[in-house]
Amino acid sequence: MQVEQVEQDRMSSIIPVEQAKTLDGLFAERVQRSAQKVAYRYYNSICEEWGSYTWEQMNQLVARWQAALAKESLVPGDRVAVMMRNCPEWVMFEQAALGLGLVVIPLYTDDRVENAAYVIDDAGVRLLLLEHSGQWQEFVAIRDQIQGLQRVVLLKSFEQSDMNLRDGVVVSAWDWLPAHAGEVKHVNSDPHSLATIIYTSGTSGRPKGVMLSHHNILSNAFGCLQVVPVSPDDLLLSFLPLSHTFERTSGYYVPMMCGATIAYARSIPQLGEDLRTIRPTLMISVPRIYERVYAGIHAKLAEGSGFARWLFNFAVDVGYSRFECQQGRGYQQLSHVLWPLLKKLVADKVMDKLGGRLRFVMSGGAALSTEVSRIFIGLGLPILQGYGMTESSPVACANRLEDNVPASVGLPIPGVEVKLGENNALLIRGPNVMLGYWNNPEATKAAISADGWLNSGDIASIDAQGHVTITGRLKEIIVLSTGEKVPPADMEAAILRDPLFEQVMLIGEARSYLSVLAVLNPARQQEFMAHYGVDDNPANEQQRQQIEEILLEKITRQTSEFPGYAKIRRVAISQEPWSVENGLLTPTLKLKRTKVMEKYQAEIDRLYAGH
Repeated sequence: MQVEQVEQDRMSSIIPVEQAKTLDGLFAERVQRSAQKVAYRYYNSICEEWGSYTWEQMNQLVARWQAALAKESLVPGDRVAVMMRNCPEWVMFEQAALGLGLVVIPLYTDDRVENAAYVIDDAGVRLLLLEHSGQWQEFVAIRDQIQGLQRVVLLKSFEQSDMNLRDGVVVSAWDWLPAHAGEVKHVNSDPHSLATIIYTSGTSGRPKGVMLSHHNILSNAFGCLQVVPVSPDDLLLSFLPLSHTFERTSGYYVPMMCGATIAYARSIPQLGEDLRTIRPTLMISVPRIYERVYAGIHAKLAEGSGFARWLFNFAVDVGYSRFECQQGRGYQQLSHVLWPLLKKLVADKVMDKLGGRLRFVMSGGAALSTEVSRIFIGLGLPILQGYGMTESSPVACANRLEDNVPASVGLPIPGVEVKLGENNALLIRGPNVMLGYWNNPEATKAAISADGWLNSGDIASIDAQGHVTITGRLKEIIVLSTGEKVPPADMEAAILRDPLFEQVMLIGEARSYLSVLAVLNPARQQEFMAHYGVDDNPANEQQRQQIEEILLEKITRQTSEFPGYAKIRRVAISQEPWSVENGLLTPTLKLKRTKVMEKYQAEIDRLYAGH
């Protein structure tokens, strides 16, 4: 009965879509309901301590941002862009803009300036908010490509070295914002009007602008809250960029809809420290963060005793067996009575490094390997994997705490339908499906059928209970010359379970066998070289072959579960990490496979010489 009451209280805290109407309407209603509750926590680098804003304080600050925007002669429907790290000011700016009927364009802070300029020009952005003058310095060289900009606002004051950038267009937020303002305006009452254009970071070609309405995002946030039990008492640590749709909906609007508190992490390198300081109850992440924790655990185990490794693995086995039993897929085991002791000796020590209060975590944006999820679940921390895409606002499917199939991405969330189309492509339909692509009716028509089904481009299977499993990507399947098909993402995830490998890409399209391009973890690479008594001098052919043979053995062990035709036969090392800056990753850290292939064509030719 008590559990039912808690759930009733949680559901009553959720603001219904019909009541919110718009995204800024959602904010206004949350201010009304929770005025004195802490909305956001942030790190004040000047005071070197964590600060906070209540919902009422946020409302007063939004009013100031809105008053400043109102002076810029903008009209409803005009586009404004934000290129900043996650912080309360990101929210203030967006809420102020949405309240005036403006359309917000999020930009990735680590994107290449040429890509950002393309988006600014394509969307016809009139005002741009940047974090500091160094960002604008990069735009100056290509100023002629963004002539439509009438105002650039810098959150931080000008650096002394950048005073030459001051002109009639570029201003500091401290000069631009009024000291006081009146009530926050909400001029738009149409839930189906355009709220944001989010440019997908395409792995090939120019990005497309996904148009999402207020209702698209609100309905998606509401659907998520029906299956993921986020409550007003929860505290989330936000570190995925708000320019990523997954974070924007799940880590910004979902907490706002139910009244939870968000703390903004300082940076990824400081994430471990922030987790221990903030001690969040929930976490939203992409698989790479979980993979890094997984790799760190195994690296530490490798340095310990054989008994320590046995105890850890035994604890995970018992914990996972308990999980399967709780899910109705297993049986009560005698070893389960040992769990309280194993939890204290093993699981709690790992969980304490993540803050010690996490109830569950969510994973999305890419596939999470079952081996990684098994470790966390076995240690008593449920991972709920979900699936979506920018074009679906973004969540389409998600696992539930009481119905968690780690190898799948779960069931469709309420209000969303899925089915399999041609070539087993996953099709999605619901109120979360985008309005279309900005200024690109041909692409819109190709993506959404006349009866509203969005083609995800991902290959999937659906079991008898409705659980969806993503099995590959239509455009990323490697077809060997033998006709066998290999989804690269699964094998790459398996290889990355070895902490020696930092980045990998599978190769083999139209070839007779598979190969791998690999970037090694710098710290692990030094240990590896010292252990085998080799160096990475590319001029030493004999040593290069020796290194590649050892790496191939490691890769073979990690990929032993895959079919025989998927055996990897050659490997080559890239000395340069793949990054957004060198054009080999998208801002969402997806591989630009075509670009990597082009850059390493000579290495690839060597891998297949004579074949």
